[in-house]
Amino acid sequence: MAPVLRSYVGGGWHAPADGRPLHDAVTGEEVARISSDGVDMAAVLHHGRTVGGPALRELTFHQRAALLKALAGHLREHRDELYAVSARTGATRFDSRFDVDGGIGVLQAYASKGRRELPNDTVYVEGAVEPLSRGGTFVAQHVATPLRGVAVQVNAFNFPVWGPLEKFAPAFLAGVPSVVKPASPTAFLSAALVELIVASGLLPEGTLQFVAGGVGDLFDHLTGQDLVSFTGSASTAGTLRAHPAIVRHSVRFSAEADSLNMSALGPDAAPGTPEFDLYVDQLVTEMTVKAGQKCTAIRRAFVPAEHLDAVAEAVAERLAAVTVGDPATARMGALASLEQREEVRRSVKALRDAGRIVFGDPEHVEVQGADAQRGAFVSPVLLVGDPDRAEPHEVEAFGPVSTLLPYTSTEQLVEYAARGQGSLAGSVVTGDAAFARDVVLGVAPWHGRLLVLTQADAAESTGHGSPMPQLVHGGPGRAGGGEELGGIRGVLHHMQRTAVQADPDTLTAITGRWVAGSTRTETLREPGGVHPFRKSLAELRIGDTVVAGPREVTQADVEHFAEFTGDTFYAHMDEAAAAANPLFGQRVAHGYLVVSLAAGLFVDPDPGPVLANFGVDSLRFLTPVRFGDALTVTLTCKQITPRDTADYGEVRWDADVTRQDGESVARYDVLTLVAKSWVAGS
Repeated sequence: MAPVLRSYVGGGWHAPADGRPLHDAVTGEEVARISSDGVDMAAVLHHGRTVGGPALRELTFHQRAALLKALAGHLREHRDELYAVSARTGATRFDSRFDVDGGIGVLQAYASKGRRELPNDTVYVEGAVEPLSRGGTFVAQHVATPLRGVAVQVNAFNFPVWGPLEKFAPAFLAGVPSVVKPASPTAFLSAALVELIVASGLLPEGTLQFVAGGVGDLFDHLTGQDLVSFTGSASTAGTLRAHPAIVRHSVRFSAEADSLNMSALGPDAAPGTPEFDLYVDQLVTEMTVKAGQKCTAIRRAFVPAEHLDAVAEAVAERLAAVTVGDPATARMGALASLEQREEVRRSVKALRDAGRIVFGDPEHVEVQGADAQRGAFVSPVLLVGDPDRAEPHEVEAFGPVSTLLPYTSTEQLVEYAARGQGSLAGSVVTGDAAFARDVVLGVAPWHGRLLVLTQADAAESTGHGSPMPQLVHGGPGRAGGGEELGGIRGVLHHMQRTAVQADPDTLTAITGRWVAGSTRTETLREPGGVHPFRKSLAELRIGDTVVAGPREVTQADVEHFAEFTGDTFYAHMDEAAAAANPLFGQRVAHGYLVVSLAAGLFVDPDPGPVLANFGVDSLRFLTPVRFGDALTVTLTCKQITPRDTADYGEVRWDADVTRQDGESVARYDVLTLVAKSWVAGS
C-alpha cells in the first residue's frame, strides 16, 4: 500500500492508519493516501495561537524577513527534489519551475519588501499624524498590529508549491502563523514542501502547520482573530464563506475563485505585425503551461472580427506542434487527475454548444511516451464562439482550452469583457496606446490585474498568466472579490489597523516615532552637551534635538547660489518679473539654498558616527524666504531603524526651518546612516 501522507500539527507529525488513494497523473499509479483522521483541529488552532503567534510577534519585521530569505535559500537548494515529485502531478520541467521557483520567488520578494518597506520594529505606523485639536495636544495615528489568530489557507490543486507559499509569506511577515490545507489530488507535493521546511529548522515552532486531508471541524473553532484564504471553485468559496463561525465572528475571508480571464488583440495588430505574433504566442503559452490549469490562463480570447480567421489559423498551427505526454519529454503534460479530465470534457461540450472547435479533440489525443488512458491527458482545444451567447462568459474549462471571440468596436469589447463578471487577469496586445487606454480603463472594474503587451515590453514582460508578489493577486466578482495578496497590502491584510488618539508624548512612546509637539531634548544644552551627530545608534534617543541659527539670507547669498548652480530662475534674479509674480511680489531665495543653509547650520563637520546622508523625504517649501530673513533650523531624531545585517542603521530626522517670526519656511525629513557604535578617533 502507498504511504499515507502525514500532517504536521502541534509540533509533530501525525499519520493516520489509512486514507483515500492519490494517483500519479501520468501513469495512474497510486502515489500516496490521504486522510486527516485523528487530527484535533481545535488543538491545531490553539497551538498556532499560543505557540506560533507569540514566537512570531517577538520578532521584528526585519527578523521575519530574514527568515523568509533563509527559507527561500534552503528550498532553492532542494528544488530538484520538488521537481521530481512535481512530475507526478503531470507537470513538465517548465511547469515545475513555474510552480516551485515561483513559490521560492514569492518568499524572496516578501523578504526584500520587508527589509525595504517595513520598520525594524513590531508595530507598523501607517500614514501621517492626524491633528485633532487647535493647540496640538490631541493627535492621532493609525497603527497596524498582527492579529492574534491563525491564517488558515485552503489551496487548489494546480499550484501545490506556489499556492501555499504565496499565502504563507505575507502572513509570516505580518506575524501571524499559518495552517496549510492543500487540495488532495496534488497534496503529496505540498507535503514534500512542508517536510523540507520543517527539516530546515528555520521557522519558530507553531508558525507553520500542515493538514493533509479534509478540514473536518476546523472552521467550527475559528474566531474573529483568525483569517481564511481560499483558492478553488466559486461554489465551494460560497459554502465556506457562509459557514456559521465565519459569519458569526466576521472572520476575514478571502477567495480566489472561478475566473474567465480575457485577452484582447487590438485592431492595429494585423497579421504580420509584431503584436499579432505576440498575441498568438501568448495564447498558445497560456493554453499549454500547466496544461492550462492556471487560474490566470486565458479563457476568452477577443480578436477583431476581421482578424478572426487569421488568428484561428495561426494558433491552430502552433498548437499542432505541441506534443502531449510524458512530462519528461513532451511540451505539455497531464491534467492533475482523471476526474479533472472528465470535468474539462464536460466543460468543452458546453462551450461547443455555443461555438465550434477549430483545433483539438477533447476525447482523443496522441500521447508521447505514456498511456493515454491511464494518464490524465487531453488535447489542447481551441474554439470559436459566439460572444453574444452566455456560455463563453460563464463556463470555465480548467485545462488547455480557450475560445476565440470576435468583436467589432472598443465599446463592444469592453461590454463583452464585463460579461465575465470579474476576473483575476486580463491583457491587451496592441501597439495603439489610445486603444490600450480605452480598453484598460473600460475593463479595469472587472479585473484585478491587466497587462498591456507591446513589442516595446515583450522581451521583459513576465506574461499574461504570471502573478507577481509585488502586485494584487485577486479579482472582483466571480473571481472571489479579493485583492489581499500582493506587496505590503498582503501583509497588512493579516493585521488590525487601529486609530490611536493621544497626546504627542504618549503617541511617540506607543509608535516609537517622534511626533510633532512631543518633548524634545536639546542635547547641546545638557551638562557636557553632545551634538546628536556625535551619538552612535546605541546612544541616540528619539527626541534628541539640535537647534541652530539664526543665519541671515542676503542678496549676495542668492546671487552667488544662482551663479554657482546655474539656477537663474527669474523669481530669484529678475526684480521686475519677480514683482509681477502673484506668489512672491519680490525676489526670493532658492528653496534649495534654504535647505543647503539649514544643513550648514546643523551638520557637525568632524568624523563621527553619522556615516552618510542618503536622502530627503517629504520636502515642502511653505513660505518664501526674502532678503534679510534670518533662518533657524530645528533638527530632531524622529525614528531609529537598526539594520540586522550591518554595523549601522538608519535615522530619520525631522527638520523644521523657521524664519525670525517663527513661521516655518521649509519642513522635511533628513535620512542618515549612523554607526551602531563609535569610538572617538576611530
